[in-house]
Amino acid sequence: MLACTLLASSVISAASPNALAGAPPTEFNEATVADLQARMAAGTLTSVKLTKFYIDRILTLDQGGSGVNSVIELNPDALVMAQKADDQRAKGQVLGPLHGIPVLLKDNIDTGDKMQTTAGSFALAGRPALHDSTLAAKLRAGGAVILGKTNLSEWANFRSFFSSSGWSGRGGLTRNPYSLDRNACGSSSGSGAAAAANFAAVSIGTETDGSIVCPGNVNSVVGLKPTVGLASRKGIVPISHTQDTPGPHTRTVADAAAVLNVIVSRTPDSDDPATSGVPLGWQGTGRTRPALPADYTAFLDAHGLSGARLGVTRQGIDNAPPQVVAAFDNAIAAIQAAGATVVDLDGAGFTFASADGEFLVLLYDFKFDLQSYFATRVGVPMANKTLADAIAFNSAHAASEMPYFFQEIFELAQALDTSGSDPGNNPQPIFGGLTYNQALAIDHTAGVNGIDAALSQFNLDAVVAPTDSPGWTTDLLLSDHFIFASSGLAGGPGYPIIQVPAANVLGMPMGISFLGTAFSEPTLIKLASGFEAATHARFQPTFTGNVTTPNTAGTTLIKPKPPKKDTENAVGRGGHGLRGRPTHRLGRSRSGWVPHSRQCSRCAAPSVWWSSTSAPSVRPRRNGSRLRPASTS
Repeated sequence: MLACTLLASSVISAASPNALAGAPPTEFNEATVADLQARMAAGTLTSVKLTKFYIDRILTLDQGGSGVNSVIELNPDALVMAQKADDQRAKGQVLGPLHGIPVLLKDNIDTGDKMQTTAGSFALAGRPALHDSTLAAKLRAGGAVILGKTNLSEWANFRSFFSSSGWSGRGGLTRNPYSLDRNACGSSSGSGAAAAANFAAVSIGTETDGSIVCPGNVNSVVGLKPTVGLASRKGIVPISHTQDTPGPHTRTVADAAAVLNVIVSRTPDSDDPATSGVPLGWQGTGRTRPALPADYTAFLDAHGLSGARLGVTRQGIDNAPPQVVAAFDNAIAAIQAAGATVVDLDGAGFTFASADGEFLVLLYDFKFDLQSYFATRVGVPMANKTLADAIAFNSAHAASEMPYFFQEIFELAQALDTSGSDPGNNPQPIFGGLTYNQALAIDHTAGVNGIDAALSQFNLDAVVAPTDSPGWTTDLLLSDHFIFASSGLAGGPGYPIIQVPAANVLGMPMGISFLGTAFSEPTLIKLASGFEAATHARFQPTFTGNVTTPNTAGTTLIKPKPPKKDTENAVGRGGHGLRGRPTHRLGRSRSGWVPHSRQCSRCAAPSVWWSSTSAPSVRPRRNGSRLRPASTS
């Protein structure tokens, strides 16, 4: 069983973009955290060996202009951390489920070490963060090896309406390992792509609305977006304290549950009040934060769908191509075949309340939260600065920061009226006079009259929806191309989602999402692990330049043969030229030559040629054409 899980990738494209670097190492491809821990416990694997494996694979497949480009920086102390983990294990000290396991972190998560934390922007480049984020500190305390940082959509995709997911000024463009011309989605682009490509056992991203689950969807990995406040956001470059949360990208649900065991805040973090409260959707309802499970992996269940009752909403997928629609329909059929009861929420007339206040909430939070984060940094351009300073920095460094898109979202946030002692009640003209507090109330209602209402009205365990459409061809001019998405159902109220691989659509991955109310991660893990066991839908990437599909090559063209030249159609001899224009001209009189003429059959212009009075009536070939015989009349 263990040997099977450690088999190398069955196919690595012979046309790998980095073929000159040698064949990529594949020994530990698709190995789960539990598999790796078992081998290290048995003494057949060390953390140092595993860390070297991932470093070599990254250097082979990720780097260069035609690589995946998911890793923005390697930790220079990664092997030191790995050796420490091995030494601790030798002494019988195993600190947790990620002990000795290499982990990649999104480049908006502070690490108080030698690595940068920049959110992909040169505005934060310079001196590393002074301290670990709470998340990084928990990983270190649990014995994990922080392998490096992953690229992201710059500023977590909150700078421009016309951004291309996966691009940042510092990190360049992250590509989809299933087809390098396709998008890796975002904003946790590098995290999702790196997990898919087996560049680490685990990677960790962040989500405000879709930034974990969308990269999971297009990269065939599990993406777990926890309840807001389940894991601390201290030391993470923010968008919104109302909606932000970190979460894992892994190749299995079991690995995601193992990560959750390490990163959750079981006691309040004084620097993140959300860790002692409830998300927006529960606020004012009387519901309180429950006791957290000691072990989230205890809820893994290969038969987790049996007896479940799930509400399905299609969320616009019927506007997608038929193959995409069919993939979702097949996933729902698999859920039913595994023993779940499915309720068609759309068919029953249920409408999810919309989080129409979300954008104002995010803009308002961003303006304040970013300034608070800047105050924690030293030795970088934005140390102790404001959003206005970030806007000015981008304008002054437009060649590196804004070659493809600008900063309309930054400018909208800056334009909000945040003056006075109670700015949350200031009417915002660009939102028709809506206030921040009113927007919060709308998004709260989106939880109460959305997911919570569906669960209650139809007696459901969870809601199931298509995550996103498959990855589109990256277009730095025309921006991203989303057809549908379901993350907004949980984004505004701050509820959890687990995205799970569900299909292969013409070589590109596609997933489905299980959504629930706050702190329902145990139920979602049970359901998602049941779906995973029933479908085994994840497949490995091929790192090809583009997806190879049948019947796309077209016909084989045959070059037409040139016509035999004659004197009427020869350029310069009274024929027609290459563009169909008459090119008739009289030859020059030469001694011993006589002219002959007639009208051109195409345009009635005089056509003239010469022949020698002493030459034979038929001259030899010249330049491939036969000259006309001389007139004998």
